[in-house]
Amino acid sequence: MSAEALAVLERFAARLDAALEAALPAPGEVPARLLGAMRHLLFPGGKRLRPALALAAAEAVGGEADAALPVAVAVELVHTYSLVHDDLPCMDDDDERRGRPTVHRAYDEATAVLAGDALLTAAFETLAAGDADTAARRAGAIAALARASGARGLVGGQVDDLAPEAHAGLAGVESVHARKTAALFAASLSGGGRLAGAEPGLLEGLHAAGVSAGIAFQIVDDLLDADEDDACSLLRVMGPGEARARAEKHLAEALGRIAALDASAEPLRALLRFAVERGR
Repeated sequence: MSAEALAVLERFAARLDAALEAALPAPGEVPARLLGAMRHLLFPGGKRLRPALALAAAEAVGGEADAALPVAVAVELVHTYSLVHDDLPCMDDDDERRGRPTVHRAYDEATAVLAGDALLTAAFETLAAGDADTAARRAGAIAALARASGARGLVGGQVDDLAPEAHAGLAGVESVHARKTAALFAASLSGGGRLAGAEPGLLEGLHAAGVSAGIAFQIVDDLLDADEDDACSLLRVMGPGEARARAEKHLAEALGRIAALDASAEPLRALLRFAVERGR
């Protein structure tokens, strides 16, 4: 990871973890087993790249990072829910994630399903809360995240991910990548910009940058996981060198979408570059 991207992630880490803690029910409010399962993958968590993108996008459009905390938290909760459900025996059937047993292994399958449900609904509860002055911005962010999370985004992408005939070629693979990975990247960037007060034209650029960077990120995942038997991988369509070049092309498109932004967008650019740099 580049020093620049690492510095951005570290700068945001403490406030993101505190906001995620605040978004979860307090002990005693819900069954202890459910809360434990909700926390299992959320803490200590991964890189927090998606929520960091939201905070960096807020800064990039001239706002304060904290303005984007609701959408940053919501995106991370949705992302974590999707991982919990993707790991289930009826989906990818994984036993380990981030060096720990998956939620359905640490608890049980039913609890994992319900924990994922609870994380998803907590995301929208978090994003809906706020004062009247920000209601319109939050409503827009809610709609965008719902679209990214639902049948047009994550859920539809997962359905096609499980159907080999749906991603037999380049267009099919990148369609799944665009919905499963890039949709949340786009919701992070546009949501962060929206809560910071960005104008519609700029929001469109942030959204498009998120889509391109998300596809690049997933291509690099395919390269890093080349030894795994992943049916929906770009490496089933092209060789590693061509795939790497395609990731670089998508990254260039993402950076081009925000090229007009001033130096306040440098942290965001560093995070977008990380999407490809981590695989070098």
